[in-house]
Amino acid sequence: MDDDPDLTALAALGGFFVLRTGRPPHGPLPTLAEAYAARDADVKGEVYVDPVIFRVRKVARSVRAPEPRVAASIAHLGLAARMWSVALGATALYGRVPDLDPRLLRWDADASAPDELWLTEVRSLPAERIGEVVRDGHLVPLAAALRAQLPLSERLLWGNAASALMGAVRQIDRWAAANGRTEAAVRARALAADLFAHPGLAGTLDPVTHRRRSCCLYYRLPGGGLCGDCCFDRPPGPRPLGGRRRI
Repeated sequence: MDDDPDLTALAALGGFFVLRTGRPPHGPLPTLAEAYAARDADVKGEVYVDPVIFRVRKVARSVRAPEPRVAASIAHLGLAARMWSVALGATALYGRVPDLDPRLLRWDADASAPDELWLTEVRSLPAERIGEVVRDGHLVPLAAALRAQLPLSERLLWGNAASALMGAVRQIDRWAAANGRTEAAVRARALAADLFAHPGLAGTLDPVTHRRRSCCLYYRLPGGGLCGDCCFDRPPGPRPLGGRRRI
C-alpha cells in the first residue's frame, strides 16, 4: 500500500473494490461518521440532513420497493459490500488494510460505486485489524442508524454483512485464479474465516453451502426473485392472516 498510495491496484478486482482517494471533486460531502450520527429524515434541497435515509429513499425509488425496510435492507447490503470489498481486497493485494475511519471517508449518498466514497487520507493498518475497521467502524453504527428509524432486525442486518463478506471472498477467489495470485486468495480466506468467528457473524451462513440463514427481502421487490445465497428455495407466499414470518 505504501507503494500504491492511491490504491489503484484495487481496480483490477472490480468496481466495488475501488476506493477514490483525496478530496471529492464536486465540493464537500458529509463524512460517514456524520451520516451514521444523523437522525433527521428530512432532505432539504441538496443538503443531506440524513444521508442514510436519503440513500434508502433513493434505493426505494430505483427498485420500486413496496415498503421502506426492503429498500433499507438493500441499501445496507450495498454499503456493507463496499466496505468489505475495499478492506478485504486491500488485505489480499497489499497485506494491509486501509484505515477506513468513518471520519476520513466522505460519502455521496446520491452517487453509485465507485464514485460515492472518498478516502481523504490513506493510512495503512495491520491486516488483522480488518474486523475493527469494517465491522466495528461501519457495520455496527450503520445498523444502529437504520434500526433507530426503521423496523429492521439485527439478524437480517448481520446476514447482509455475512453475505457481502462472502461475496467479496468469492470475487477475490475468481480474480486470483485467473491471474495466478493464489496467495491473495489464501490471505483473504484466512481473514474471512476469523471474521466469521465473531459473534455477530457466526452462524449467519450455512458452513457447507454458504447460504445465508436470514433473508435480505429482495424477493419482495417487483420481479425480485431469490438471491444466489438465499435461505429460501422458492419465494415465500403470502403471510397467513395475523401471522409473522421470521426473517
